[in-house]
Amino acid sequence: MGILNQILAHPLTRGLSIDDPHTTELRRQIIVEKPFLKSIYQEWYGRILDALPYRDRVLELGSGAGFFKEVLPNAITSEIFPVKGVDVVADACNLRFSDGELDAIVMTDVLHHIPGVDRFFAEASRCLRTGGRIVMIEPWRTPWSEWVYTHLHHEPFEPSAGWDIPATGPLSGANGALPWIVFSRDREEFRRRFPKLEIVKIEPIMPISYLVSGGVSLRSLVPKFLYKPVRWLEGLLPAGHFAMFALIQVERLP
Repeated sequence: MGILNQILAHPLTRGLSIDDPHTTELRRQIIVEKPFLKSIYQEWYGRILDALPYRDRVLELGSGAGFFKEVLPNAITSEIFPVKGVDVVADACNLRFSDGELDAIVMTDVLHHIPGVDRFFAEASRCLRTGGRIVMIEPWRTPWSEWVYTHLHHEPFEPSAGWDIPATGPLSGANGALPWIVFSRDREEFRRRFPKLEIVKIEPIMPISYLVSGGVSLRSLVPKFLYKPVRWLEGLLPAGHFAMFALIQVERLP
């Protein structure tokens, strides 16, 4: 797969370090310029918005490569390092917001990059108002996705690991299985550690769309006009066995 990845690698980011802020800016350009991939993000953002009961003070983590602010103009966008087009530089484990100040914290493909993720949940529990939510779309473990993430993706996918991931760089440290570990395998441990946070929904989604889009690293494998047919086809597959991602909602209790 190494040779195939080199052939399909997107020319804008080929050979660049994922920890370079410029790579994040180029990835935003890739998402916008790949119509099929942009459709995925538009659907993701719509699903996230639908899950928010309050929208006045919404913090997005890891905003650098996305365009969430286009769908929620008052969103507070952030990134771990300075990058064009975001409002603040923010460390997910040390949020500079007052107690109960935020209505929501949202993210796409971010949680599995956070080292010391338990510190993030402690901060989220502090910053969120009662009834506020953490809403995210993250990689998810199914038999199909585990094969894909293990054989076709550059990031580690280790379902037997703990909650900590190597802090090798702002974005290069990762474990794609971390969301499944925290919210499924260790669900009772999550409840014990964070009694003010309740997992209200986990919805496995998208078995093949992101894969055939090429994501942010590879060239697109399909044109935009196939987006609806591909999504229809995915609806025929049992998500519990084939989903590659999950929409996860966590609510702040009184």
